[in-house]
Amino acid sequence: MQADHEASEKSTTASATGRLSLSLAEIIRGRRSVRRLLDRPVAREHVLMMLEAARWAPSPHGRQPWRFVVLTRADVKHALAKAMGDEWRRQLALDGQDTATIDLRVRKSYERITGAPVVILPCLYTVGLDIYPDDVRNAAEVTMAVQSLGCAIQNMLLTAYALGLDCGWMCAPLFCPDVVTAALDLDPALTPHALITVGYAAVEPVRRERLPLETLIVRFD
Repeated sequence: MQADHEASEKSTTASATGRLSLSLAEIIRGRRSVRRLLDRPVAREHVLMMLEAARWAPSPHGRQPWRFVVLTRADVKHALAKAMGDEWRRQLALDGQDTATIDLRVRKSYERITGAPVVILPCLYTVGLDIYPDDVRNAAEVTMAVQSLGCAIQNMLLTAYALGLDCGWMCAPLFCPDVVTAALDLDPALTPHALITVGYAAVEPVRRERLPLETLIVRFD
């Protein structure tokens, strides 16, 4: 068992070192979504580097309509996972799923959150955005903010991968923002949009195929 742990540590170190020389294109293609992470601490410096990268994402009018919640304490992660799990259990029951399936899905989600060394919750923060006299433009303003939040998250993910880390992007907070806000006692002006687990991959994930580029381009004049 000790030998396996040491081999895993060496593999992780080699992976991190190997990524330092990657080109931007290689980092973009190499980034992957990882569900199982090692029980190994993540350096605070690396977390701050991820957030610094997020800070430089484009945003509407340069307002930077995002804030980030960082969780490392086990008790806080457990409280959040428990609150979200209870709500997800209720939603899955509404979908008509059987008890055994619900128990399994909730347990796996709970383990993903509590087993991650670091959890980052990107939150939408619309205070300070332009306000218009009509609903259409106000909705477009919020959409721009959401788009920029996605850009900030991508900056974080790419930086994490370059540092030898791996992440998992969970959208569960979108389905229970009030539950997340209450569990973490957040400012009501913050709307949790995602949950990013951060750490070192315990297993290599299965990569999904990407659509051919010619399928994605619908017009190129």
